[in-house]
Amino acid sequence: MAATKADYYEILGVKKSATLDEIKKAYRELALRYHPDRVPHDQKKAAEEKFKDISESYAVLSDSQKRALYDQYGHSGIDQKYAQEDIFKNADFSSVFQGMGDVGMGGGIFDEIFSDLGYDFFGGRASASSGSGRKRGRDLQIAVDITLEEAASGIEKTITVPRYETCHTCSGSGARPGTKKIVCPQCKGSGRTVVSKGFFQLAQACSRCGGEGSSIQSPCQECQGQGRVKISRKIKVKIPAGVDTGSNLRVRGEGEAGAASHGDLYVVIEVMPNHLFQRHGNDIITEISISLSKAMLGGEIIVSTLDGKVDMKVPAGTQSGSIFRLKDKGMPDLHGRGKGDELVKVLVQIPTRLSSEQRRLMEEFARASGESIDRDSFTDKIRKSFK
Repeated sequence: MAATKADYYEILGVKKSATLDEIKKAYRELALRYHPDRVPHDQKKAAEEKFKDISESYAVLSDSQKRALYDQYGHSGIDQKYAQEDIFKNADFSSVFQGMGDVGMGGGIFDEIFSDLGYDFFGGRASASSGSGRKRGRDLQIAVDITLEEAASGIEKTITVPRYETCHTCSGSGARPGTKKIVCPQCKGSGRTVVSKGFFQLAQACSRCGGEGSSIQSPCQECQGQGRVKISRKIKVKIPAGVDTGSNLRVRGEGEAGAASHGDLYVVIEVMPNHLFQRHGNDIITEISISLSKAMLGGEIIVSTLDGKVDMKVPAGTQSGSIFRLKDKGMPDLHGRGKGDELVKVLVQIPTRLSSEQRRLMEEFARASGESIDRDSFTDKIRKSFK
């Protein structure tokens, strides 16, 4: 290495006092940004050089012995004790990407960069076939409609899911019963071929067998050599209380079959509109009409809730548009943190026609209140006062 080579700490963008976790985090972010297979074609050459520099920096700074020499002597300390290939020999590059997987979604970001390309990074630990990591069954998604009442109480639904399953005729091998797969002559059954990528080596899925390590000479007639067939399967799904539109439930192992394992099923909830209630988070809102006399004199009214009908007291002098709260009568919290409330909006109903006796009494009330009476528009005046 030349003495003018850029400082390893500067390359990773960390301080000299950085912890190992900080160094790992910096390397992880830079490796994802500059990996040659994740940049436009015209930037690949520059990305390869940058990727090489950040990988070399991490290989040194993540090793306490190499880092101590580098801190004391700089690049010359590393050059004198280690050859370039030795710098990478024992560096644990794979561990820096652990924990970044999207659980159940077919692997993490490290797999996305390398495994999906058919590579094992730096000859790291892998299954016999580099393609096997990509043989997990496909995840499926299905929408399910439920009522607000079902969302409030929770429910078990039976849904029909079209999916691929392991062929029972050939037990998933893809070969006609009584026959066997043959070992791939190109990779000798390993499923991998090794290629050089600049300063490190990558194990690539065998192009002849697709990483299987074997091939089928006599395909199964039932599945045409695919090892799986498409059917419709009825699956019971437990929907917990408190779900809302957009809630996503994961059912492990109920996706499509793969050579190694099944994918997962994701159930997307759609809560249908309700003619009585509107939902706002864990609270629900309802409207109820009451008579003019009930609003003026007060009393009890019957209100619908998700648990049935209850009595609610309306105080005398209630104005139209007033909102009353029924505690714990809303939706249950999905995470078990109690219930929301029911908000009852009261609308005072103004009569459009009065009997002669009702009119006489209202006129007496108006006179007692010191109001002048317009006999042709008295009802309208009452109605407007409650808007």
